[in-house]
Amino acid sequence: MCLPAFRPQGVCVTRTIATETFNLGFLTVLHEPSGYLGGYLVTNPWGRPLEFRLSTAVQPNRIQQILYGETLRPYICAELIGKTLVDKAAVAAQLVITDCQPVLDLRLWIDVPVVWLAPAENGLADALAANGSMVRPATDGVGALVCHPRFTSEAPAIRDLLAQLHVLDFAEPFTRIHEAIAEARKMGATSRG
Repeated sequence: MCLPAFRPQGVCVTRTIATETFNLGFLTVLHEPSGYLGGYLVTNPWGRPLEFRLSTAVQPNRIQQILYGETLRPYICAELIGKTLVDKAAVAAQLVITDCQPVLDLRLWIDVPVVWLAPAENGLADALAANGSMVRPATDGVGALVCHPRFTSEAPAIRDLLAQLHVLDFAEPFTRIHEAIAEARKMGATSRG
């Protein structure tokens, strides 16, 4: 196709429009007896892994539990584990998806949108959605995608980004992360050495 603006001296010059590649980050934090453990998988739009990172276990002591109170889980999941995993990743993600609600506060610490893949029929997700955080509603047993309530203005842009992606099952990468964590545990990679 010739674009009229690109016809110097009657020569047809075609314009190549580069499509931007979007990488997705999938971040989960598990709460186990040994503490909180995070896994972060960065994929291309087709779900192929580009990078995987695993945190060491974070075990808050009783004093921290008392002092942090209700803010302990978001602090550990988002600020300590989530931010560290995202910051140390060599491959940047343009969107971070989490299946762990306290990780949603990661958006307060990074300049990349973060959405929570809520469980189906989740009251907190419904409340966030009612306040404008809805990115994608829950359908057919698949939970809603919601953004951080302080960043509701990002929801339309996130929807546009998701419409361009080839990933349809946002829960599947979390299965891979959980399996990778299980394998790492067998190898002893999840404990402090």
